[in-house]
Amino acid sequence: MTEAEEAGGRPTVLARQVADAVDALVAVWTEAAEAITPRLSTHQLKALTAVRHRSELNLTALAETLGIALPAASRLCDRLEAAGLLERVPHPRNRRELQLRVTAQGRKVLADLAERRSAGLAAVFAAMTPAQRTSLAQGLHAFRESHAAERGREG
Repeated sequence: MTEAEEAGGRPTVLARQVADAVDALVAVWTEAAEAITPRLSTHQLKALTAVRHRSELNLTALAETLGIALPAASRLCDRLEAAGLLERVPHPRNRRELQLRVTAQGRKVLADLAERRSAGLAAVFAAMTPAQRTSLAQGLHAFRESHAAERGREG
């Protein structure tokens, strides 16, 4: 029996295989992050991404989003601001509040990261046969559908 056949019949075997695949995916993600300039920590990348996706984020909301204390979020923003990737600007509707904004340089860094991650994944996919890529796409689709259905049952 092949590994794929065994996984098809045993969810625990498939779970181990997916965990191994996730490790490989994390390696591709990490290698891309390590190649960008300036080099940013995981928390810095998460913060920059969060601010990029939520345009009216303030320091308190960022701390909550990242699950860190307010002083840690402030220091994180200080470092991103010093690197020219983030800025604090007056909130348009509340003068007492500062809004976080990704700078043009920050957007460039995030775009570079996204490009490097896509290129890393494309290199892995290029090493697969067309049938393997099709099978992967079908499996990922089935996973998303099953996950959504399971979450629907829980809620």
